[in-house]
Amino acid sequence: MSEHYYSQKPTSTSNPSHFNATIRTFTFTFQTDDGVFSKKQIDFGTKTLLEHFEQPEVLGDLLDLGCGYGPIGITLAKEFDERNIFMVDINERAVELAKENASINEVGNVEVLESDGVDTVKNQTFAAVLTNPPFRAGKAIVHQMIEDSFPLLKTNGELWVVVQKKQGAPSLKAKMEEIYENAEVVARSKGYFVLRSIKID
Repeated sequence: MSEHYYSQKPTSTSNPSHFNATIRTFTFTFQTDDGVFSKKQIDFGTKTLLEHFEQPEVLGDLLDLGCGYGPIGITLAKEFDERNIFMVDINERAVELAKENASINEVGNVEVLESDGVDTVKNQTFAAVLTNPPFRAGKAIVHQMIEDSFPLLKTNGELWVVVQKKQGAPSLKAKMEEIYENAEVVARSKGYFVLRSIKID
């Protein structure tokens, strides 16, 4: 498999950069680099997911699965400062950037971990899991992330996913329905779908 941002150890030469972004009324500075997803700006899917996310009624931690350099988890940490936010990614360069960005943006209620999927958090439970999955890594990996999220969620916990129609939104929604027995389209914008499933006991 050729290298993409899902690679554990990016071989591309480091070429650090940064940009500012406003999400959910907060203005952030993000350090980025080659070898990570959407290094020049917050991608539209991530922004759409964050704009429509509503925290669940269930108490507990939140998980940013496939965090990249951290825009989802850091935004959640800033807004929901009474919750702990876990951020995981297989890409070690992205993990280091996410740690740096948490510090730059002064959020302390985060824990950033290198993890192949959910491996490092599989013994924990969460009120919600959010992900903009790595579709370039292949459908099998994305579907595995959906499956692996289920046992991590508390009863009435929620899985939030953003996907483009052309990346297979209908089949991903069907996968979520298969596992959770429910899935809804929370929002649609410019070909992106924000999907949510609830873990009902």
